[in-house]
This record gives sequence, C-alpha cells and structure tokens, in this order.
Amino acid sequence: RLKTLKPSRFNFKTEPSVTVDGFIAHEVTAVPEAITGTKDEVDSNGDPLYQGIDQSKLVPLLTAALQEAVTKIETLETKVAALEGG
Repeated sequence: RLKTLKPSRFNFKTEPSVTVDGFIAHEVTAVPEAITGTKDEVDSNGDPLYQGIDQSKLVPLLTAALQEAVTKIETLETKVAALEGG
C-alpha cells in the first residue's frame, strides 16, 4: 500500500507562487478514509469543490512500513555481524 502513494511537488491555484510537497487527493487510493470530496466536483454555480486530504490518516500506514523496514534492517545487521565475526 505504501508503494502506491505518490508524493508530489505542486502549487495550489489560489497561491501559485507557493510550492508545496504533498499528495494529490484523488491519487491516494491506499487510505481512502483520508480523502474528502469528489474529484472534479462542482457546486450549482459551476465553481469547483476541491478535494481534501487528512494527511494524519496516512501516519499509521507510514509507521507500519517504517517498523517493517527497521525489522528487516536489524535482521540484516545481525546476519552481517555473524558473517563478519565468523
């Protein structure tokens, strides 16, 4: 699931001079509960209703992936130490 996240660097239309790092809401399929709104939705006047993303809901996924990576690193370090010491 983590590999499906695509970090992006972008500018909001309302502040084109400010560049930010983040995620494009409609691209975050790994954690659908983090997304509010509908892609390309407009109100009755035709004005856009922008999607939002609660990035805090990505934290559990990121934490689990980091824990898995740390466990793998520790296992590899143990194996390397055994090979070097043996």
